[in-house]
Amino acid sequence: MRIALLSYRSKPHVGGQGVYLRHLSRELVRLGHTVEVFSGQPYPVLDEGVALTKVPSLDLYREPDPFRIPKPREFRDSIDVQEFAIMCLAGFPEPRTFARRIARVLEDRKDDFDIVHDNQVLGHGLLDIEQKVGLPMITTIHHPITFDRRIDLAQTRNPWRKFTVRRWYGFLRMQAAVARKARWILTPSETSKRDIAKDFGVDPSRMQVILLGVDDMFVPPTKPRVPGRIMAMASADAPMKGIATLLEAFAKLRTERDLELVLVTRPSPGGRTEKLIDKLGIGDAVRFANGLSDQELVDLMGSAEVACVPSLYEGFSLPTAEMMACATPLVVSRAGAIPEVVGEDGECADLVTPGDVGELYAALERMLDDPARRDRMGAAGRRRVEEHFSWRAVAEKVADAYQHVIDDFRAERGATSTTEEN
Repeated sequence: MRIALLSYRSKPHVGGQGVYLRHLSRELVRLGHTVEVFSGQPYPVLDEGVALTKVPSLDLYREPDPFRIPKPREFRDSIDVQEFAIMCLAGFPEPRTFARRIARVLEDRKDDFDIVHDNQVLGHGLLDIEQKVGLPMITTIHHPITFDRRIDLAQTRNPWRKFTVRRWYGFLRMQAAVARKARWILTPSETSKRDIAKDFGVDPSRMQVILLGVDDMFVPPTKPRVPGRIMAMASADAPMKGIATLLEAFAKLRTERDLELVLVTRPSPGGRTEKLIDKLGIGDAVRFANGLSDQELVDLMGSAEVACVPSLYEGFSLPTAEMMACATPLVVSRAGAIPEVVGEDGECADLVTPGDVGELYAALERMLDDPARRDRMGAAGRRRVEEHFSWRAVAEKVADAYQHVIDDFRAERGATSTTEEN
């Protein structure tokens, strides 16, 4: 098959959507398919054999000048004007404007592909791909971003800030409307399937759960782990990741022991994470890591005595599975799809109530005090990954879903043509 894989932004080292894009595209190529990725900035890291077509935006949120004001010469068309105007009105424009751009691009490329795969763009313009361009489309929704919005609003007290949060998430009404019209939706967990049905109003019979995979590079360490090192992956400095809960639990632990906390994230300068670290007085024991190479990330995961996933919600949590592959024992929140990833039996991880500082403190303390238990949990996590999480298996199931969508689309078109002729 000839596959067009769409993503409005594809961070190279962090962010589940970028990881999904990279590994799925690679394995589809290894199965003999042709894959071309269409992405806005920041552009993805892709493996050999996967083509990239850049669909540039105004890149209004780039580092080091997010929410920048473009120069007049940067505006190319009305889509750019719309993108800038939505940002100025406190909204997030990228899904909407990328969808318009890619529909225009594919109009000129419609003979090059058998199917289009949307990686949670869900912009109105994507509806033109089937209706006007004439290509079948399948959609992946990792989880409904309504959960991010609820958590952000719950942790925001300032009325003006609440208003701007609602404006930022204004694209969700569009995403829900597009999801309800999608022909077939892939999602990585039963939790996400249930929540997409509830929050977006999507018919569950048009959704298919395909678990995600873990790349072969994630392996147990060959060097001793660093005593007292706790690590956490957090692809965004956002309340939903539960980092505040972890910082408070770590601060309590730090009063009794010599510990280090490594957070794989790029915090917002002067943002809530940095302010809380200063308030708790733990700046000397917390380190941020970002922009890591693949090998550096694997080495870091394998260096920790304990890893923590304190999220308030996850649609799957790839970092959880990756740390299990590195045989790193885990303390995780009983939130979203995380129990689906680690299993409910407690062999691979301690599960705690999301947002409960005392419970997280006690679980981390027990884990740090019991090296034999850490070893057992790490080994069990590694076995679970080997048994359940393979990108090759993901690609095979996704390819089968592609064929289902292509057949359904052609049958529908054939029936329409027959009706018109009669």
